[in-house]
Amino acid sequence: MLNTFVIALREGLEASLIVGILIAYLKKSERTILMKSLWFGVFSAIGAALLFGGVLSFTSTNLSDEHEMIFAGTTGIIAVALVTWMIFWMKKTARFMKLELEQKASAAISAGALSLAAFTAVAREGLETSLFLYANFKADTNAVASTIGLLLGIAASIALGYAIHKGAIRFNLALFFKVSGVALILVAANVFKMALTEYVDLGYLNGSALPTIVAAIYIAICAPIYLSKPKPISPAELKNRITLTK
Repeated sequence: MLNTFVIALREGLEASLIVGILIAYLKKSERTILMKSLWFGVFSAIGAALLFGGVLSFTSTNLSDEHEMIFAGTTGIIAVALVTWMIFWMKKTARFMKLELEQKASAAISAGALSLAAFTAVAREGLETSLFLYANFKADTNAVASTIGLLLGIAASIALGYAIHKGAIRFNLALFFKVSGVALILVAANVFKMALTEYVDLGYLNGSALPTIVAAIYIAICAPIYLSKPKPISPAELKNRITLTK
């Protein structure tokens, strides 16, 4: 339950913030007439993520036991790789997210492709989340509790995103993303462990302790790097990014 809650809250809040930044940009640039195009892209991305999750579940249930274990193990490893990349990518780019989204929105408006820009921005989060949630559900034996955690996480992320957008609350996003990033590393380690366990049970890997050892090594490598101080922004780099958004 806690794992799916953390995934849904973290990824859902990222998506909510992305939508909020795009909405604020349209209002600031007095282009609210394009709001329908924005929402079309957002809801299309949500639909694509749900469809992708459905395809994963349908595929899994229509495989033989052996192939289902291979599928679960492989998707689990892919999910861990994508989430790990996302965590470190967000650490590197979070400071420039608003600037880069506004730049892309401006370019998309000029090209008449705001829906596509919104779809791309939200779909990246949604598809990645669907894959990670699927892998986590396969690793969790209590599907009901996981579903409850997922729904609570989605509800909390939407509520927080809306409140932040409206300025109703003060929220330390930097601290939130740091803590939730560590939590995601722990969740990913568990998914990694369960994915490797599938291969051990199939006889493709030897040693029942191997998944636990690899998961521990994953945490030992990723957590310290993630918690290290980010590289300072040079004045030239900051000026260049600001100039690009004008």
